[in-house]
Amino acid sequence: MSERPLSSATSDILEAALHTPLPINADHDLRPQPSFLAADIPTPRNSLVPPFPYSTDTSGNLLYNDSKPELDKIPEKLPRLTRKRRPLIFILIGLVILAIIVLGVVLPVYFVVVKKQQRNSQDGAAPTSTSAGGSDSDPDVNIPPTRATSGGDGSTVTKDDGSTFTYSNKFGGFCKSSVYFFDLFPSSSAKKRNHQQLVTEHFDGVNLGGLFVLEPFISPALFQKYPSSVDEWTLSTLMRADTANGGINQLEDHYNTFITEEDIAEIAGAGLNWVRLPVPFWAIEVWPGEPFLAQTSWKYIERLLGWCRKYGIRVKLDLHTIPGSQNGKSFVLSLKNNRINLALLLGYNHSGKLGDPNFLNGVMGIANAQRALEYIRVFTEFISQKQYKDVVPMFGIMNEALLSTIGRSQLTSFYLQAHTMIRSITGYGEGNGPYVSIHDGFGGLSSWEGFLEGADRIILDTHPYLAFDGSSSTSPIDTGTGDNAGGVWPTTACNRWATGMNNSRSNFGVTIAGEFSNGFNDCGLYLKGIPGLGHSYGGNCADWQDSSNWSAATKAGLLKFAEASMDALGDWFFWTWKVGNSTAGIVESPLWSYQLGLRDGWMPTDPRAALGTCASLGVSSPNFDGNFQSWQTGGVGAGTIAASSTSSYPWPPATISNVGVPGSLLPTYTSTGTVATLAPPTLTASPTKSIDVGNGWFNAQDNGGAPTPIAGCTYPLNSWDAIDAAVPPPC
Repeated sequence: MSERPLSSATSDILEAALHTPLPINADHDLRPQPSFLAADIPTPRNSLVPPFPYSTDTSGNLLYNDSKPELDKIPEKLPRLTRKRRPLIFILIGLVILAIIVLGVVLPVYFVVVKKQQRNSQDGAAPTSTSAGGSDSDPDVNIPPTRATSGGDGSTVTKDDGSTFTYSNKFGGFCKSSVYFFDLFPSSSAKKRNHQQLVTEHFDGVNLGGLFVLEPFISPALFQKYPSSVDEWTLSTLMRADTANGGINQLEDHYNTFITEEDIAEIAGAGLNWVRLPVPFWAIEVWPGEPFLAQTSWKYIERLLGWCRKYGIRVKLDLHTIPGSQNGKSFVLSLKNNRINLALLLGYNHSGKLGDPNFLNGVMGIANAQRALEYIRVFTEFISQKQYKDVVPMFGIMNEALLSTIGRSQLTSFYLQAHTMIRSITGYGEGNGPYVSIHDGFGGLSSWEGFLEGADRIILDTHPYLAFDGSSSTSPIDTGTGDNAGGVWPTTACNRWATGMNNSRSNFGVTIAGEFSNGFNDCGLYLKGIPGLGHSYGGNCADWQDSSNWSAATKAGLLKFAEASMDALGDWFFWTWKVGNSTAGIVESPLWSYQLGLRDGWMPTDPRAALGTCASLGVSSPNFDGNFQSWQTGGVGAGTIAASSTSSYPWPPATISNVGVPGSLLPTYTSTGTVATLAPPTLTASPTKSIDVGNGWFNAQDNGGAPTPIAGCTYPLNSWDAIDAAVPPPC
């Protein structure tokens, strides 16, 4: 560190430094800059600099602030120091005053304005603090005011509980923080990223499954503690009764510890540029009779968004739970001994509750859908705020709705209504609110061609898995460590997925794989629910539930399979980042853990290495030229859905599956209830800086009420189990 010279001319130097404008470039910007934000090195990957022809500019705002931090008030002109001889006491007093000036004025200017960021530094955000977005141990702990502002590969990161870890990022990426929480956007000299670029670049992402929406195979120990639990509904019920062991607050412990800041740093260091974050509606509220832990997860969701912002990771928020359940269970056909067998019910235990879907299905189908729209509304209002819109540029409004049960017409009516509502909040066109993703409902990508043409920025999300196709999957994957690694499985991935994905990009629009895994078989503890369906795998599943016994050839085969899958899908989110240990002390679904594979050698250390894998295997597929139609990315025509489409899909739908009366006779709610909003983080401003954290609600004109039961009307006792309930009389 070079020091300012102290001499009789200090006053002149000090005054000049305080009143000389800084050069307009990234080196002297008030905010710390990662190296990739230089205008000539754009990249989406915190910061990978891929030698590939597609656009990689990702330097759009990660978090908004209207103004730069203000320095302490400085007098317009400092008193000059004279050379006149004075008694010793006056000289000493003068030196003390000078030292105070140097420490109080020069050093803050030097460190905050002039000094370039050091490579070895600590994270933090001072002097602000956060109650909803900062601590590994408690989100309500204030952030200390002495943290450094950024750090690259090898830097020491100090977390808010005082513990440290070493940040590893071999791609040149930085973790970014600031003396002001909302000053985390690149300098004006850096290129801005528009929403069209957002979808023409590669999505190399990972899911944070099992964090806020629990799944037995991801957090098996929680469910093993309560053997009769099969989903989050039953787990929550049993925990509430177990007050001696922490009760329902055990879930908050899980929210707080399952994914930490180190996980997000490791994701960035693995070359990944997105996370898909499943969230529950009970982050907002629950209704009477629902046992879920209400409103507690939100502060941890906000904290995680802060970590993603800090490490340059963009977020696809994904609403995984819907009132009444949007999936629940389905039948599975399998082929054994040349005979078609109807398997047991396959449980979808990640909507909150196993059982028949009661969303747009059965007597309470419309009423549950009204609640779903309200929660989509609340999340949209929050993430569309200027503070979050560039951190969360995509919103998956419902995960894996079961198309075969709900019906295509009914689901399309819901999606059209959701689109209309969302764009009435955000406005239409590029930059106005998030991209909206919908799942294909397991109906196949091609079945969605021509869907709501003219809609504003809708993305089609598909979840291709080999594990659940009912096959025996006995073909070996441990076939060597060279070019033949992986046996038939890499080629299978390329043949199964590449053509469909590229055709969908051409015929539907933006298409991504929101989930996939290394599960070439269906082995894994609780992977198919509790106690679990019989595995279709023809070998010994024990071989695939303990990775410590895997050979080098097995790992090489899985790596090749992963790279082939990534290349075939093009834009993807692996399911999932982390799988927790079972009570046996090991990960018993290792094929589904990106983190474990990254550490132990069966996931790529650089996801860019996957590009070209299918071609190297001799698999060709139709090319997608990278150009979407203008309306698909928020350009000309966005939001101009043809009248023929809008008139064909009224809201609410005229009919609902599994009900013998018209939809108009089914129970509904009235929109006169109190809206439950999502609170912004609580930050402590500095004496000279106010912090605009937003109020959780983007559009003040959106002031309608929330769904609530109609006074005097009767409803089935349980809206989650009303398929066969009697239809109440009209009211």
